[in-house]
Amino acid sequence: MPKLNEYEGKRLLKKAGILIPEGDVAFTPEKAYKIAKKINKPVVIKSLVGTTGRFKAGFIKFVDDAGEAKKVTKNLLGKTIKGLKVKKVLVEEKLSIEKEFYAGIVVNNSCKVKGPVLMFSAKGGIDFEQLPKEKVATLNIDILDELTVDDVKRLIISKIEFIRDVDFWSPLINPLSGTLRQLYQIFKKYDCQSAEINPLVLTKEGKIYAADCKIIIDNASIFRHLELNIENTDDIDSSSTKLEQIALEMEKEDYRGTGFFVQLAKDFKEGDGYIGFHTIGGGAGIVASDIFVGKGIKRANYVDTSGNPPASKIYRMIKLIFSQPIDGYALMGAVIANQEQWHHAHAIVRALKEELKDKPNFPVIILIAGNKEKESIEILKQGLKKLPARIEIYGPDYVYKLDFLAERMKKLIKEYREGDKNGN
Repeated sequence: MPKLNEYEGKRLLKKAGILIPEGDVAFTPEKAYKIAKKINKPVVIKSLVGTTGRFKAGFIKFVDDAGEAKKVTKNLLGKTIKGLKVKKVLVEEKLSIEKEFYAGIVVNNSCKVKGPVLMFSAKGGIDFEQLPKEKVATLNIDILDELTVDDVKRLIISKIEFIRDVDFWSPLINPLSGTLRQLYQIFKKYDCQSAEINPLVLTKEGKIYAADCKIIIDNASIFRHLELNIENTDDIDSSSTKLEQIALEMEKEDYRGTGFFVQLAKDFKEGDGYIGFHTIGGGAGIVASDIFVGKGIKRANYVDTSGNPPASKIYRMIKLIFSQPIDGYALMGAVIANQEQWHHAHAIVRALKEELKDKPNFPVIILIAGNKEKESIEILKQGLKKLPARIEIYGPDYVYKLDFLAERMKKLIKEYREGDKNGN
């Protein structure tokens, strides 16, 4: 799925009537100087790379004048973060932020939803992904009905201390509701898989701005939006990590089913507690991923093998996962899939036999359900029973018990890291 650059996404937001900071893209220090000079106030320099954690890693800088903007841009260009090289920066006015929110619409493909979900939180910004799910209000949207102002207002009020802070929230309900409805219009118009603003900020002047955004377009709809000039339909380019490039080549060689691989963490080592995260089904996989993150589990990667891929493709994706220094592996088939799941079972057995024969107590949790689920579970149980790893296999009864599975994974990782990995 092609992900728009932040500045490209913000252009769509501005066109829809959502306020964005003044700014532009710079490929050179000289261009950054000109942009900052035009803005004529303190600016933020954002490294435009496709990863999270830029601020904590020092790839987002605040400067007071154009000269400093030029120096900082020169220092940032060419640097790498999580294996990605900085080739351009976004130079924007520095907002005087009073409060940060989160707003987003994401497609949920689970059998219970099968549609877009509107989300809002009164707490946004850095580490939003770690926020407990009860702090995020959600609304399943019926695409055949219009999303009304009242719908959005109820969603926002459900997660704020409105009565206690009525003087603060009263003047914000209408502009926040309007922004969320405008974001949904963008989501629909451009056939998005997701459209998120994080943070959506309230400035000290009382205005609502989109300080950052992430918009992902559905592959199948690219031909409808030629004006976006989307060239890379795989969201993979030369700045991708080596493992991502290998996965893309695998996909080009074999289009049967999906083999999607994204590296979420690059600079870590064995013992740091990261797991290889593998899903079946896009929307269900995202839900499972969010639940695991909410439990404090660190994912080295996000892999999706769905659409009935052959065992050979699944096997190669699992081998990619295990090429990382992980301390656990989770397959979350959190969907009643109509594909023949024994392809996954055969691939898992072969890969884990190769990877785990010398790893006592290595944590593995497998959830698999759907067509041929009974046969698949039997293949897994018989094929993996002699391995020294701690392997737990779950079937369809646990598709809606992802909290339990995340807690089990967390416990197994803790015991693995603290225990004797030699199996004594």
